[in-house]
Amino acid sequence: MSHLSHLSHPTSADTSSQPTRFGCLALAYAGKYLPLQVLHSAAGHYIGTRDAEGPVSRESNEYFRSEAAAQQALERGGWSQLPTP
Repeated sequence: MSHLSHLSHPTSADTSSQPTRFGCLALAYAGKYLPLQVLHSAAGHYIGTRDAEGPVSRESNEYFRSEAAAQQALERGGWSQLPTP
């Protein structure tokens, strides 16, 4: 199940100690290497990926009540990875 853990890839442009994180399900099921971000659906805010055409994957098992709560979870690692789409 290591392919379902959070992917980390530090970039040379990244001046912080935080690596840029990418969506495991987007990569595994859509073949797209996309950064994690906070997205919104009718069910609430979640951590996932999107491309120019729209949402690609929901990565978080959780839905969050607010964008701020989801952003905090993304930044602090306070969320769990969905095993499958």
